[in-house]
Amino acid sequence: MRKQFITSIMSISLFLIACGNPMDDTANNAATSETTANMATDTAIEKTYDVKILDNKKDPTCGMPVTAGVSDTAHYKNKVIGFCATECKAEFLKNPEANIAAAELIK
Repeated sequence: MRKQFITSIMSISLFLIACGNPMDDTANNAATSETTANMATDTAIEKTYDVKILDNKKDPTCGMPVTAGVSDTAHYKNKVIGFCATECKAEFLKNPEANIAAAELIK
């Protein structure tokens, strides 16, 4: 009886070792996901726009001068319009005809 018990314990131990511990896999997957996320953040490329390519002097939504910084652009009626923020671009695209006058387009 004792020999059978020891054999059973050894078999179960070998099985657990061979299969691995699922909690370790979960921890490894979480660590891998975190590392991948950090790599994506570390290697993100920040977009920069040269003011020379823009056809406007001011952000048409908020009125900020584009020389202060441009984070996004849109093409509208063969013009490249610069925006200080993606939120300003989204607001402009809701009704571009109403907002384009505020852009102070460069002739």
